[in-house]
Amino acid sequence: MHSVYSDGKYTPTQLVSMLKAAGVGFFSVTDHDSMEGAEEAEEAAKRAGLLYVRGWEVSSYLGSAKVHVLGYGCERGKVYDAFVEERRQGARERAEEMIALANDYYSLDVTLDEVEGYHVCKIAPLHTMHIVRAFAARLGKEEGEMYLEAFSPGKVAFSEVSRPSPEEAVEVIRAAGGIAVLAHPGRVFPLPADEYYRLHHGTEEERAVLREKNFRNREKLMEKLIACGLGGIECAYTTHTAEETEYFSAFADAHGLIKTGGSDFHAEGGRNVLGLPVFDADEERLLRR
Repeated sequence: MHSVYSDGKYTPTQLVSMLKAAGVGFFSVTDHDSMEGAEEAEEAAKRAGLLYVRGWEVSSYLGSAKVHVLGYGCERGKVYDAFVEERRQGARERAEEMIALANDYYSLDVTLDEVEGYHVCKIAPLHTMHIVRAFAARLGKEEGEMYLEAFSPGKVAFSEVSRPSPEEAVEVIRAAGGIAVLAHPGRVFPLPADEYYRLHHGTEEERAVLREKNFRNREKLMEKLIACGLGGIECAYTTHTAEETEYFSAFADAHGLIKTGGSDFHAEGGRNVLGLPVFDADEERLLRR
């Protein structure tokens, strides 16, 4: 889940109340590139009698391909602090480039200050969705539509400025004493931007070829990350098919990895529903610290 400490709607305390009502007993708030809400989440969990593991989600990229890596059980320290400060500075530089590109494309004059109005927690890095929300409001569009139209990989306002690699994400999570878990692998598409587009919009023949290529590339990526210290895979996920869940679970078992899951909840109204999908978490391994 995500809170106001990145691009979510609710505070960690509010999320805990919602989790309690939904019957969820074990959770983590995994904000992008930040654990700023961890103490609040931990205190709220204690009051509610829920099990909690500290988490965050590193927004890494392989070229233009999004490869998010979850970190569970991490602790703050020099490595974490240095990484987050680098992300803060890089996010600001990236935002300036994305805003300029989008302004030029849409003939607008959106400012960084305007985007900051959507950035609730200033101590956490600015996120792409904060930029998306500013442009969506100006243009009267839905946020999801706005993101896919201009800010997703390969689109006019996408920027690769200061985006860490998946290997760097695994490295910093392990250095912070945590378990690195590949997030929603069914949404990982390690393909060039043009092939990513044709994977979703090409002919059926093209899509079949690219699905096979993406499958091979993703397996190679997972094996490479395991060699770097990846400790788990998010097998149960909102948009994973039954076949994907079964495949990722079997892959995790074959490599001795922790199997996790989550809703990736940000706010109501979308397909990511808090508390779903239902799965049994490996509490012992995730709470070992």
